[in-house]
Amino acid sequence: MNAQTPTTAAVATGGIPGSRKVYEAGKVWPDIRVPFREVAVHPSANEPPVTLYDPSGPYTDPAASIDISRGLPRTREPWVVSRGDVEIVESPREVRPEDNGGASGALLAPAFDAPRRIYRARGGAAVTQLDYARRGIITPEMEFVAIRENLRRQASDPALRDGEDFGASIPDLVTPAFVRDEVARGRAIIPANINHTELEPMAIGRNFLVKINANIGNSAVLSTVADEVDKMVCAIRWGADTVMDLSTGRNIHNIRDWIVRNSPVPIGTVPIYQALEKVGGVAEDLNWEVFR
Repeated sequence: MNAQTPTTAAVATGGIPGSRKVYEAGKVWPDIRVPFREVAVHPSANEPPVTLYDPSGPYTDPAASIDISRGLPRTREPWVVSRGDVEIVESPREVRPEDNGGASGALLAPAFDAPRRIYRARGGAAVTQLDYARRGIITPEMEFVAIRENLRRQASDPALRDGEDFGASIPDLVTPAFVRDEVARGRAIIPANINHTELEPMAIGRNFLVKINANIGNSAVLSTVADEVDKMVCAIRWGADTVMDLSTGRNIHNIRDWIVRNSPVPIGTVPIYQALEKVGGVAEDLNWEVFR
């Protein structure tokens, strides 16, 4: 493992040829900016540009300034704080050597050390999109999802709704209220951890667009922080809606931190992989304290 801190040059940035990044503002929450990719068609087609779902974040926006050592802008942080049900963790748990599999010296991946706040629920509050939905609340995340799912189509244009729904209940126009109701019924989820404020909200569910997951991760013998961040950026640039960090070697904690802080899509992981690194791969030594 190379301990050198990665630079922005390690990842792909800039627009995608033949298309441009466009945004749509919210109505319930006017400050949100929902990204799309507008693809030009040949003039002979006499058709307007095609709007595509775009999970690539600011990496494909030529106007964006990317610095992976600082992470992406924490766009959702004001949304999380304004709800009044979280508080700052003043003394977060320190990272221990075993969290990175005991790696040290040249083998230790650099920590992501840009300053950021860590939040937790206040007074036992539930701070999930599911709980807000069941209380009848339309969050900025829900309106963001609704605008994304519509792909800028108009309810008055049924030609945009051709195809087979296979029994799903997809409305002509997805509204924030529809998103809220689907989440409240348990038929959809919005993965939006309060401490991943860099992400652009998305939904997974029967009555929403199909989503694609990409798996990345370092191994016990190869890969650097720069490699893993680049894998994530490459995955979302070409359409991955979510990413699983399946790292199995050392430095799992530090690598995952770099990925999350630079990811506009939800990041998943497998805790037992890191737990096994903490105990040197001896499964019999696993216990609850290891997972803590």
